[in-house]
Amino acid sequence: MNGVRIKLYQNLANFKKPTSFQLKETYPLPPYSTVSGMVHAVCGFDESDNLYKKMDISIQGKYFSKVNDLYTRYEFACARFEEGRHNLKVYDHENDKTGDMIKVEKGIIRGVSTAELLVDLEVMIHLRPHDQKYVGKIFEGFCNPKTYVSLGRWEDIALIEEVKQVDFIDKTLDEDVSLLYDAFIPEKMFDRFDLDANGTVYNINKYYEKIEVRKGVEIRNWERVRVVHGAISTSVIHEDTKVTCDNEGYLVFFA
Repeated sequence: MNGVRIKLYQNLANFKKPTSFQLKETYPLPPYSTVSGMVHAVCGFDESDNLYKKMDISIQGKYFSKVNDLYTRYEFACARFEEGRHNLKVYDHENDKTGDMIKVEKGIIRGVSTAELLVDLEVMIHLRPHDQKYVGKIFEGFCNPKTYVSLGRWEDIALIEEVKQVDFIDKTLDEDVSLLYDAFIPEKMFDRFDLDANGTVYNINKYYEKIEVRKGVEIRNWERVRVVHGAISTSVIHEDTKVTCDNEGYLVFFA
């Protein structure tokens, strides 16, 4: 089955962990949902084209170091504006007790917080659309992006270093192989891999479906993938293990 390999470079990047607040911690690699969102934006897939395109995604990469940086943080509590408590005043409309629409003042608190950033990040992404007609569209999309390419935060611009159409093959290793990049390795692969990989386990978002919880209110129901962050220095796949790779020999770990 055909697919696309994309290599990106980012000077600084943050892929926020959902549970981090005071320090905006980052995943060591972009999550599947972040990569999928970038692909849809770059290729111009929209609502008229049945928005979400299902695809298998493999994410690998490496970075030089981490730094902490300050950013402006805004807190919206939907509270009425109070002088001395709130930094900013905005206006909203609400129904009063009689049902009439009235203009009200709401307060916003502006402060400073810290974000963890990956420095000199190299990312290698393999994509395998379930519908093969999108292989060419994704390839063309990254050759001629519909919007500027960013991964993670909107301001974290990504440089496209390579985009290629590739074939994927299964083969049996005839020797031990070390990872060329850190990788998100789905936990389900450990059943068939003879693999040394000691790393942090994450539940990574991949895609969501909207569920209506009450009239006019929807929430996102996420599908998550349990992965191990396999590091270059500690991860080895042993000989006689059946693996998937592209036609240039790069290992892939599809989720």
